[in-house]
Amino acid sequence: MSAMLEITDLHVAYGKVEAVRGVSLSLQRGQIVTVIGPNGAGKTTLLAATIGLLPSRGRLIFEGQDLLKLDVEARVEHGFCLVPETRELFGELTVYDNLVLGAYPRRSDRAFVARALEETYGRFPRLAERRAQRADTLSGGERQMLALGRALMSAPRLLMLDEPSLGLAPLIVRDILRIVAGLRDAGVSILLVEQNAKAALEIADYGYVLETGEIVLDGEAASLLGDTRVQATYLGGGH
Repeated sequence: MSAMLEITDLHVAYGKVEAVRGVSLSLQRGQIVTVIGPNGAGKTTLLAATIGLLPSRGRLIFEGQDLLKLDVEARVEHGFCLVPETRELFGELTVYDNLVLGAYPRRSDRAFVARALEETYGRFPRLAERRAQRADTLSGGERQMLALGRALMSAPRLLMLDEPSLGLAPLIVRDILRIVAGLRDAGVSILLVEQNAKAALEIADYGYVLETGEIVLDGEAASLLGDTRVQATYLGGGH
């Protein structure tokens, strides 16, 4: 079965410094694939290059389409969406306005936007309660829900999440990752970058360990959870 996303020998550099070196990974339709690793390993750089925010060389194939020939907007139109770790919400706008902006690629289809809003409010009841509230008055967990909800408003086929648990209390992390697992069950494929290795591997199907810009280990998520090297390096402290 051909992969939905196939990254082969990807290199990304900042000037003369290569932050990602020869990374290869694949993601099948309907999977959660996670990339774990320490700070500075190149995880965020990998996602930024995949969405087109950073130049790269190698091969990036999404559903048979060569992504390197497409700009960011075209990649989004093909069904990509990235939720960055900074979330990048419009703080002065309401929850409702932020969500509607997420449907910008389909803005002319009012029926689609209305349906997407209904689905998002159904998935995130808290956002429905806060729909008229400014985004910058939300709690950390609510802001992460809004970032996820806004991304889903474009009906992505592949959702890329950069550190969705960052800065959140453990109970909120559990809720957010439970929602992420539910998205897979609803048919959204997910590439998850996460420093909280244990939490990520518990919901993922497959995992890659990235260190200093290179993949050093990969396998089924359950097997990585039981791997002594992963346990010693990433699971002992839990984060």
